[in-house]
Amino acid sequence: MSQTYSEDFSQMDAEYRRLLEAHRDHERRLEALAVKTRLSEDEEIEEKRLKKEKLLLKDQMEAIARSHRTGVAH
Repeated sequence: MSQTYSEDFSQMDAEYRRLLEAHRDHERRLEALAVKTRLSEDEEIEEKRLKKEKLLLKDQMEAIARSHRTGVAH
């Protein structure tokens, strides 16, 4: 999904905007974890959780985008 495409939906859909912000927050945290040379056990668990949640958020954003493209409210 392109940045412009995401921004367009974030302008018109509050739920999409919320999901996009959460997705970005997860990405920032994952980037912070990625620079560490070694993760603690808790950080490893957090990393796995964040990756799963990030994928779920992306799926939810895509569902909203798809519903807008087809003209169906989510």
